[in-house]
Order: sequence, then C-alpha cells, then structure tokens
Amino acid sequence: MKPEVVFTKAAAKTGFSEGTESPIAQGVKAGGFVFVSGSPPLDLKTGRIISGDIVKQTEASLETVKATLEAAGSSLEKVVKVTLYASNSAYYATINKVYARYFPHDPPARTFVTVGSWPMEFDIEIECIALE
Repeated sequence: MKPEVVFTKAAAKTGFSEGTESPIAQGVKAGGFVFVSGSPPLDLKTGRIISGDIVKQTEASLETVKATLEAAGSSLEKVVKVTLYASNSAYYATINKVYARYFPHDPPARTFVTVGSWPMEFDIEIECIALE
C-alpha cells in the first residue's frame, strides 16, 4: 500500500502545500496510521505564524494538528503518540493546561522536548501519530 499525502484546505496559505520551497507533507497516511508533521503555531486562515503568548501558540499548533487529522479521516481521539517541541521548559505547565483541553480523556503517549530555535519566530511545534 502506497503512503498517501494529506493536506488541509488551508495548506497553501500555511506553506504546507505541494510545490512549495519546503518539501514537507502536512501529514501522511500509511499502514493504518496518520503521521502529522511538526505543526508550528499557524493561523489557518492567514497562514501567518502566531508569536508571543504561549497559550495562543499552543492552541494554534493543536488546531493545525486537529485539522490535519480530520483531513486524513482521523481525529484527536485516535492519537496514540504526541511529540511536543518547545523553546523553553518553563512553558511546560502552561502548555499542559492547554493540551489537557484537547486530550481530556485517555491522553496519548507524549514526549516533551526543549529545542534551541526554529527558522521562524515561534515557541512550540507539535507532531503526532494517530490511527486512521
């Protein structure tokens, strides 16, 4: 079975579309799973990066993950593993409060990683693996 690339309707605005300078699929369906690429805090309506407040950034990243899963025929309820990258470990408690709203019951396995920087100005990026 050949992997299937997944993009949301907002993908062209966010730089996640075919033919862009970044060779990135927003998500890929393969083997009964959906693999969602690292999703920075993007405004899905404008494609612009949301910077500043970590609560707003976390919400935007999770909304992008959610939209990608839905475009693949999956959902947050089917997520089995999340990797969360943040620029500062001091954001841990604040990110957890937002994260808990998106995964209120039976949360998936998760890894929290602190990173140095990204090529753009934001503080969080979230990727996941879900069942199809």
